[in-house]
Amino acid sequence: MRGWWQEIVGLVLPVACAGCGRPRTELCEECAAGVAAGPRRVRPAPEPAGLPVVHAAAPYENAVRAMLLAHKERGALGLAGVLGVALAAAVRAGAGYPGERGPLLLVPVPSTRRATAGRGHDPVRRIATAAAAELRRGGTSARVLAVLGQRRAVADQAGLGARERQANLAGALVVADGGRRLLGGGRVVLVDDLLTTGASLAEAARAVREVAEVAEVCAGPAAARASSDTSAGTGGADDAGEGAPDGLRAAVVAASPSAFEINRN
Repeated sequence: MRGWWQEIVGLVLPVACAGCGRPRTELCEECAAGVAAGPRRVRPAPEPAGLPVVHAAAPYENAVRAMLLAHKERGALGLAGVLGVALAAAVRAGAGYPGERGPLLLVPVPSTRRATAGRGHDPVRRIATAAAAELRRGGTSARVLAVLGQRRAVADQAGLGARERQANLAGALVVADGGRRLLGGGRVVLVDDLLTTGASLAEAARAVREVAEVAEVCAGPAAARASSDTSAGTGGADDAGEGAPDGLRAAVVAASPSAFEINRN
């Protein structure tokens, strides 16, 4: 019945796959599968100071790029579900130390008020909400904490290089009042739709680390032990959370292909 109804709607209101343009479907099976082909750790080059360990579901190219743009800029809100599934896969790939307890707290990187108003929605928060629901369906306690906000105006990032983006965003984000208490209730994972230079996630990480004791807020007692071991010289940074001594992690739907390539070397 559903397929028959979609065919009728497709004749009256023609649609095309947001990924490849195939007619009469909002998203074909091939493109849906491609957006979560296999999450891996990614690293931009140059890597900004303070960037947490980041996992991405797919490279930002071809169908994945088209889908993210359709969701963010053209209001294809129906794509939030499949993008959320992809983000959940990236979150799981870097979920944390064995034995850690407490829910996963997905903290979205915020858009500017002007961008949100212009689009009519907050794409990252919408995808994060879908990701949290997917994680819960799989038996993982997870919820979204939208505690980050803009402390000052920033310039449009389009056209800016890595260093320019870092300077543009430095000190721009802040944790809202009451956020410190909320962040202490689980394992924080910063989430975004896309990683290019890493400047946005590095600034989000700075804001989170600024408001509370890092080991407790970011990943609980296991991270506290890892951080202590690192500072005492009993383990390297890679031993304590794969390069993040405080255990803070991040996940994105997509990252630039070069970030995947660098991580393979």
